[in-house]
Amino acid sequence: MDKNITIAVDAMGGDGAPKKIIDGINDHANKSNNVKYLIFGNKDIIVNHLPNSLNKNCFEIIDTKNKVEGKDTPLEAAKRGKDTSMWLSIESVKNKKADIVISAGNTGALLVISKLNLKMIESIDKPALSALWPNKIGMSVVLDLGANIECSEKNLIDFSIMGASIFKSLYPNEKAKVALLNIGSEEIKGNDVLKNTYQKLSKIKNSNFDFEGFIEGNELMNGNVNVIVSDGFTGNVALKTAEGTANFITNELKKIFKKNLLGKLSGIINYLNLKAFKKRLDPRQYNGAIFIGLDSPVVKSHGATDYIGFSNSLSVCEKIVRGDLIKKIKDNIYREN
Repeated sequence: MDKNITIAVDAMGGDGAPKKIIDGINDHANKSNNVKYLIFGNKDIIVNHLPNSLNKNCFEIIDTKNKVEGKDTPLEAAKRGKDTSMWLSIESVKNKKADIVISAGNTGALLVISKLNLKMIESIDKPALSALWPNKIGMSVVLDLGANIECSEKNLIDFSIMGASIFKSLYPNEKAKVALLNIGSEEIKGNDVLKNTYQKLSKIKNSNFDFEGFIEGNELMNGNVNVIVSDGFTGNVALKTAEGTANFITNELKKIFKKNLLGKLSGIINYLNLKAFKKRLDPRQYNGAIFIGLDSPVVKSHGATDYIGFSNSLSVCEKIVRGDLIKKIKDNIYREN
């Protein structure tokens, strides 16, 4: 039987909040067992969106009138006060009232407020932002996606261990295969930090993952590796490029199949294949970036996603807690330090 877990939810962050947040909770609750949701936000607004189908025993609303605005800088968000839905939801994890926290709100604010409230895991210098990407075989964990513009060799090694721990938490029956994102696959390619990290990771004998060396940008989705590590600048550019390419392909296909009668007929004939293709590229399926390195897990849902995407990010939260992510990171970090 699944253990009981509690997810703290910032209900006021992101486009369409709190309705899409509540709808996402309702969708997730219909697919999961033994999950309780601590919903932080304006109760007067939230109750108007609660569906009758949502079991009243699976959630609690913590009335929070103030919220972090999307336009706030991280400093402004921190100064806005400790009575915002984002701050209090994170604080509930700090106080062990929840196992994990999720927000679709301001990313910079979430990172700063999380760091103000939660301690770093011992021996980790910097937290990282990670996310799931599809590949030919299944899924990959990619990090860092923007939390750290510059990284040391130790940071990249820590990211490798943490990324492998995330992968094993989400996919316990698969082997984590780690690679460093670089401009070439040869050992002599890249800057000194990458080359030195390569040498150090090659010497690490870690049962939690296999180190596969360097990977180039055009190989990100071939499925040969499933944990891809980089500094935050490179990772963020790669992510945005991949998202833009996926959107471009999807939009161009739509144009082709609407252009003329032949295109429409082709679309009808290939309807099921196109539907499967669209689902494979649907960013809602991979929603839920993970802020790791802190002693409690923090998940960032995309602010523009709909309730389906938010529901999927709640599934990521559930898997992280049930997979004992923080324990896996601590066990492996301490083993290498």
